[in-house]
Amino acid sequence: MREVVIAGVGLHKMGRFEGKPYVDMACEAIQMALKDANMAWKEVQAAYCSRMYLPPTTGARVCAAMGLIGIPVWDVESACASGGSALRSGFQSIAGEFYDTALVFGVEKMPRGFMSPENIYDKWQCYIGLSVNPMYFALEARTHMDKYGSTPEHFARVSVKNHKNGSYNPYAMYQKACTMEDIMKSPLVCDPIHLLELCAPNEGAAAVILTTRQVAEKHDAQPVTICTSVVKTPLYPAPMIPPAFQTSAKIESPPLTTLAARQAYEEAAVGPEDLDLVELQDVAASSEIIYTEELGLCPLGEATRLLDEGVTEIGGRLPINASGGLLSNGEPIGASGLRQVVEMDWQLRGQAGLRQVAGAKTGLGHVVGAGPSCGVVILKR
Repeated sequence: MREVVIAGVGLHKMGRFEGKPYVDMACEAIQMALKDANMAWKEVQAAYCSRMYLPPTTGARVCAAMGLIGIPVWDVESACASGGSALRSGFQSIAGEFYDTALVFGVEKMPRGFMSPENIYDKWQCYIGLSVNPMYFALEARTHMDKYGSTPEHFARVSVKNHKNGSYNPYAMYQKACTMEDIMKSPLVCDPIHLLELCAPNEGAAAVILTTRQVAEKHDAQPVTICTSVVKTPLYPAPMIPPAFQTSAKIESPPLTTLAARQAYEEAAVGPEDLDLVELQDVAASSEIIYTEELGLCPLGEATRLLDEGVTEIGGRLPINASGGLLSNGEPIGASGLRQVVEMDWQLRGQAGLRQVAGAKTGLGHVVGAGPSCGVVILKR
């Protein structure tokens, strides 16, 4: 397979934009990415659109607004892993020499409140209350507390860190730092998770232009290499209910995130020790601790030590969610995974402003969606 690079990126701010059509949001991100890549719209040969709550043919509608140029357009959906799946599709199309330049973009306008469980779960799960997301996150947090001794204070400190990072990010939904007291005094949603330890569903758009190094250099772009883009589903058993409810305890398989990360490290010839920054799926503050371990960034049970020692702060050895993560940016599902890619691209090019990770050369992005599926991407400059 040939090398695939990101030639340009674009981002529409995350938040709530009443009355602004999703097509306009997506076009803004795409136009920004094209300008960044020094490319014209007519040079794009294929497009992949990540979305979940928007209507069928969202991608085609957006591309029609950009201008009808006869290219194939695909809509891609994998719940919260939609951005990772769309990126994988675009990556394969360039690596496999089907196209020389492809657009991957994500856009979303989500309803307020918790995501509707009827879209994902079986009726029996909805009837007995197994479909409300914070309950899942709380069970996972409690399991980690029981196994490894993490505490609610550790989770709160993740939220403090990510909200501080978000205060440096002009594209984040929430740009205000929070104290431990702010976090712990916010409403308890599902013990031990407080309101300010949960990400918000919202709106936004992100776009990346994928191409070959030769094409990028021809356009005087600043290419960032995609070392690999992996999407995985679990090994057996893979129930749609959290581990705390699984009855097949005698049958064990690696966590889904671990499966995807192992493949990504192998394909990229990169190890956790080579990473300079990580953007991972902090749907809840506790999720960052759990996924830090499942990504192999530290041994099981030691993510809290990294937090205690400041390793995951901007300026630490391995900053995690320097963008503010989902806790600050919210999660517009179709755009969220690609927002991570845009952030890492800026970081590797030294364009992240006050949240810049000094000397960043290699980054990892991570998304997990119900189904379940997991996407891991590794970028290098």
